[in-house]
Amino acid sequence: QVQLVESGGGLVQAGGSLRLSCAASGRTFGKFVMGWFRQAPGKEHEFVAAINWSGSSTYYADSVKGRFTISRDNAKNTVYLQMNSLKPEDTAVYYCVGGGIVTPLGMERMEYWGKGTLVTVSS
Repeated sequence: QVQLVESGGGLVQAGGSLRLSCAASGRTFGKFVMGWFRQAPGKEHEFVAAINWSGSSTYYADSVKGRFTISRDNAKNTVYLQMNSLKPEDTAVYYCVGGGIVTPLGMERMEYWGKGTLVTVSS
């Protein structure tokens, strides 16, 4: 069993930056694909980014490509999402996810979800 706990959300002005962290429990963290999803008010969950077990491959939604960077530190059981040039449309609850596979649509069959952290971008 893996538990995921996100942190780092908050209120930021458009154009600003935030870094989200996801701390994972469990000794098998290093074997999992990890990723981030988000859910804006009234909308469905949306894939944001994913990273393979070693960190050598990363994947992004077109809407965040060039602005967000996903990374991981397996020694610390932590995944990060650096978010730059934030826009009001990035406002959402951001969820850390683990397990699953990367597909052309993003990420599927995730086994683990965190409870989310709220990011609010003001215009």
